[in-house]
Amino acid sequence: MNNIKARTAALITPVGQEAQDEARALAGDGRTGKAVRRLRKDSGLKRGPAREALELLADGHALPTSSGQALDVLRRLDGPLVGELTALIEGGRQIAAVKLLRERTGIDLGGYHLVLELGSRPATH
Repeated sequence: MNNIKARTAALITPVGQEAQDEARALAGDGRTGKAVRRLRKDSGLKRGPAREALELLADGHALPTSSGQALDVLRRLDGPLVGELTALIEGGRQIAAVKLLRERTGIDLGGYHLVLELGSRPATH
């Protein structure tokens, strides 16, 4: 996974606020390995995206805590991709939407949840 995909996956994968706070504190104590593991445990992020997530947290960014927030971030990052995903969902091709999201962003299970979230929201064309 390249750095852009890892960063994108980190930006659009929901991570509980408690896990974010713990990871920030662990990293602040120099325990970055444990901080990355904490993020991975809570979110299902792979190692590369979890390291990117920790870097984002260390830089003062907040990560999304819900699929709704993650979808809002994805809309800002790549509106055309959200349009493609919406078209697939509206065409009854949810699995194809999950695959496309995974290809483009490197997100894993969170991609399924994002597609479900997108499918539950009214289309905004």
